[in-house]
Amino acid sequence: SIVEYTSYADTTTTIPGHYVLFWEVNQNGSTQIPPSVFEDCCLAIEESLNSVYRQGRVSDKSIGPLEIRVVESGTFDKLMDYAISLGASINQYKTPRCVTYEPIIELLNSRVVSTYFSPKCPKWVPGHKHWCNADEER
Repeated sequence: SIVEYTSYADTTTTIPGHYVLFWEVNQNGSTQIPPSVFEDCCLAIEESLNSVYRQGRVSDKSIGPLEIRVVESGTFDKLMDYAISLGASINQYKTPRCVTYEPIIELLNSRVVSTYFSPKCPKWVPGHKHWCNADEER
């Protein structure tokens, strides 16, 4: 199961840039999760994102494949400790869902144990939706 997560838009290490999800996974001594499961998760997440994202990924090729980086157990505790050392309140701390502060990204990257990418582009069909007024019959 996923213990904790955060994300960031990596626009500096790859061209085109891409979204990165950091996951801390608790396997409780169970069988190792096959890489294909994480890759399927990448694709499922991409499929759930809006059509602007999918167009950028499929047609414009302005977004690279989504990446999941699995981090060591305890990584998000270290992230909290770091935030508290900078003055955050332990009683009000919540894991950020998106990070941009370079020292935090460096901390997360230093604890990566495996990486997975979306194996293919999500589904996207060009065109526009037909919008109708609430007064019109559907």
